[in-house]
Amino acid sequence: MKLSHVQKFSAAVNTVILLMVFGLMAFFHLCKVHFLTMFSIPTAMIYFIGYYLIYKEKLLAYVWMVYCWLTFYMGVTTVCLGYGYGFHLYCFSMIPTIFVTEYISYKTNKKSVKALPVSIVVALFYVICTGYVAFFGPIYHPDQKYAAFFWIFNAVTVFGFLIFYSRYLITSIISSQEKLIEAAHVDRLTHLYNRHYMLERLEEVPADGRESFLAMSDIDNFKKINDTYGHNGGDEVLKTVADKIKNICSSCIVARWGGEEFLILSSEPLPDGKGMLERLRKNIESESISFEGQEIRVTLTIGMAVRKSGQSIDKWVQDADNKLYIGKNSGKNKVVI
Repeated sequence: MKLSHVQKFSAAVNTVILLMVFGLMAFFHLCKVHFLTMFSIPTAMIYFIGYYLIYKEKLLAYVWMVYCWLTFYMGVTTVCLGYGYGFHLYCFSMIPTIFVTEYISYKTNKKSVKALPVSIVVALFYVICTGYVAFFGPIYHPDQKYAAFFWIFNAVTVFGFLIFYSRYLITSIISSQEKLIEAAHVDRLTHLYNRHYMLERLEEVPADGRESFLAMSDIDNFKKINDTYGHNGGDEVLKTVADKIKNICSSCIVARWGGEEFLILSSEPLPDGKGMLERLRKNIESESISFEGQEIRVTLTIGMAVRKSGQSIDKWVQDADNKLYIGKNSGKNKVVI
């Protein structure tokens, strides 16, 4: 998660809250609750300062300032007006907000607030403020004709924050989990699946294997390519060959099996599969790979094997590997069934 995205997100939230402060200020003035009208002035200043802190990337200071003031604001308005206006509900939106903040801090490698103890303090403050109103009643008793409207407005706002932050947190966690799964299953250089993922998929193939074949492919003379063009040149060859396999064998599961070997799992009928692999072999043979002003010629040898009934996965892979080495030892650049 980029810091610039967090800044934009924080500025947007800050703007929404600031607009709410001005709206509530007008409401307090209308209700002639002069203390809360004046209390809205330092509240607005808090959010103007917030823009400066966001711009200066002092996000932790911004979070602490806003969070403490929101808690204080919730308490003051509840004590002044009571439950009827719904300001005490904001406490419930603040707890998931602080946990989201801790998560964002972790993702951006910034110093983090500790959500659990802060949430406990907020909960205690809520109990104290609402307890005061329960025992002594609110300080002000404005005209109740606006109470229902503001209770609904505040309730909708609080639930909006709850839904937004909860969805944001869950979406972020799911996205992170998907990236972890991809990292665990995908080879970083070629962006093909890795050996671990392929083994998982092979476990799903029916034991008779009649509808599937494996193809073990190997770049010919790859050591010579590395020796001639260096490892960067070898990496460029691996990436280009991997892209060609993905494009031509688009209906297959393709994995980098190790080094310069690629394993292809396909459910194509064997004759169609052989034709597909021949197209792949000819395509790689016919097009050179450009690297630092040089043209690298590459060929591919491929061994194909259909799974025999009851054959283990290891034996099936070994069968394809044996066919590959038959091709290697009989001239290379061919498909062997």
